[in-house]
Amino acid sequence: MSDPTSAFEHGLVDTHCHLDAAEFDADRAQLVARAREAGVSEIVVPGINRQNFEQVAHICEQYDLCRPAFGIHPLFVDQADDEDLDLVRERCKTEGVVAVGEIGLDFYCEGYDAERQVFFLSEQLKIARDLGLPVILHVRKAVDHVLKHLRRIEVPGGIAHAFNGSRQQAEILVAMGFKLGFGGAMTWERARHIRGLAATLPLESIVLETDAPDIPPEWVGKGRNEPGELRKIAEVLAQIRGIAVVEIIAATTQNARAALPCIAPVKK
Repeated sequence: MSDPTSAFEHGLVDTHCHLDAAEFDADRAQLVARAREAGVSEIVVPGINRQNFEQVAHICEQYDLCRPAFGIHPLFVDQADDEDLDLVRERCKTEGVVAVGEIGLDFYCEGYDAERQVFFLSEQLKIARDLGLPVILHVRKAVDHVLKHLRRIEVPGGIAHAFNGSRQQAEILVAMGFKLGFGGAMTWERARHIRGLAATLPLESIVLETDAPDIPPEWVGKGRNEPGELRKIAEVLAQIRGIAVVEIIAATTQNARAALPCIAPVKK
């Protein structure tokens, strides 16, 4: 493997990490230090509901690697009030916010309220459009539905997190200005569809993520995922595509900064 010093000249960007999760309360500082040692230069921490916005903001003030985003996650719309949309708008006006998110649709879990999910997605897309911010999209078993709303409400691109749609859907999202997030799921050999997309999509369409503490890579198994795993995830993508990890790091970092322009590297 290439010399890590040269490999991380560009830094790695974890475009999706729930660093505010309770799983990290006991060792968050050490975890951030491990991420930094692994060459991670930025970590995007998306808010998912009103209850965690303050924690997300605090973490991003405390650790200079972290960049906040704010949104109402589709699995939390049943707990949200319509007035929470005003809070999303106000939070997203603050300095340093990189995106509106995590927002989207999730038609996977039983008992979902599709109408309420669609309402919150539409209203948050309007916030992103009005503020000129990209969005971080959650699209599980609902890509075509999300695409319909993106055609109706144009936003400045963003990232389709943990993408697992079809090749055609991927190409439509890329044509609309979106990057596609790949992470731990790609490292499992049985994930043939995701690995096939990772191997064949244009490299300029791909960004890396962990979704920590969730979606652990193969070597973590059922354990806790963390942003320090991003280097090895980058190495897996390099192996899948048959190119050097240095190229993967440089390209995916450039892609992340194109998708989320406000994650400019920290001046040191």
